[in-house]
Amino acid sequence: MTKTTTQKKTIKGTVVSDKMDKTVVVAVTRFVKHPKYQKYLKITKKYKAHDEANASKVGDAVEIVETRPMSKDKHFSVVNK
Repeated sequence: MTKTTTQKKTIKGTVVSDKMDKTVVVAVTRFVKHPKYQKYLKITKKYKAHDEANASKVGDAVEIVETRPMSKDKHFSVVNK
């Protein structure tokens, strides 16, 4: 029997907070078309991500990848700065 490998979710965003130890808050912006009015809306969602080296600062563009749950809110890890 073969085991299927699942692709981990990778998202690009901007660091909006680095005040926590080994954790950054990353804002991810996407455009969604409204179903009725056909207007594009800017949707922003914030994710907490693990940053082992505390290397990311506010304003940096980073790439985060889905990992195992590290805390109640933290399910992502910073990959590229």
